[in-house]
Amino acid sequence: MGAEAEAATVFIVDDDESICEALCNLLNSVGLAAKPFGSCEEFLDHWNSRAAGCLVLDAQLPGMTGVEFQEKLRELDIRIPIIFMTAHGDIPMVRKVMKAGAIEFLTKPFQKEDLLVAVEQAFAIDHARRHRESSLQLLQSRFDLLTSREREVMQQVTSGLLNKQIAAELGLSEITIKLHRRQVMEKMQANSVAELAIMAAELKKVEQA
Repeated sequence: MGAEAEAATVFIVDDDESICEALCNLLNSVGLAAKPFGSCEEFLDHWNSRAAGCLVLDAQLPGMTGVEFQEKLRELDIRIPIIFMTAHGDIPMVRKVMKAGAIEFLTKPFQKEDLLVAVEQAFAIDHARRHRESSLQLLQSRFDLLTSREREVMQQVTSGLLNKQIAAELGLSEITIKLHRRQVMEKMQANSVAELAIMAAELKKVEQA
């Protein structure tokens, strides 16, 4: 596994201490960090949104089940990748959790290779999501530096209008538009109008989300 995966943690939620211990030992033996929890509530009490990794979750826990917990995590906007495991799964349950975004559904006892492959996939998905969110935050921080006029110019530029057209649209001189345009490019750190247009599209997706 890559450096990103090694820096992440596998969070295990299972009320069976022996299973938690066995899984922790397995993951530790291949250089992966693991943290066990006996219930969904315990996991939530210790959850840190900055923590990277994935969740290995027993589907049939006492109290709040793993399937119910998947829904709870969605409500809380906790988007950690989930690998389900159970000794008594059924097709409707598997379909439900997979449709809701689970990475894998493992039936106990499962092969250790199956778990490690699922963890690697989950780590990759979590890393990609965090990288994208970090990039969007950086993009938003640059956009926040723009004045209201510069945002208007950016919108017009990324719509494909020429400087003289923008000047006529906003009632400004073409020289003024050129100055605003230069400021927009510098603040957004865009090397071309095409790149600026991509940035604008990404920001619009965030706004509509």
